[in-house]
Amino acid sequence: MSEMLDKAATALAAKVSGADADIDAKVKFEIDGVGTLVMDGAQTPPAIAKGDGDADVTVSADADVFQQLMDGALDPTAAYMGGQLRIDGDMGLAMKLAQILA
Repeated sequence: MSEMLDKAATALAAKVSGADADIDAKVKFEIDGVGTLVMDGAQTPPAIAKGDGDADVTVSADADVFQQLMDGALDPTAAYMGGQLRIDGDMGLAMKLAQILA
């Protein structure tokens, strides 16, 4: 994985491991120009790996926005409403995910 993907995977794993919300699904994170991570929430702890494929929801953003989300400097809902974050798939799952990332 690229250095950015490594850092993103580590930050995402830390957020997910301390979360109360149950994400029993596959979530794809597409970081524009960097790569793709897939989180399998059906595993305990959730597995996060570089990859592509089918997911219940896909979250897409550029690297700066994704970094701000991981740092807690940007609210996921505000990023979505502002067009900085794109969601494709299960919006209910995306809302659960927003609670974790906030």
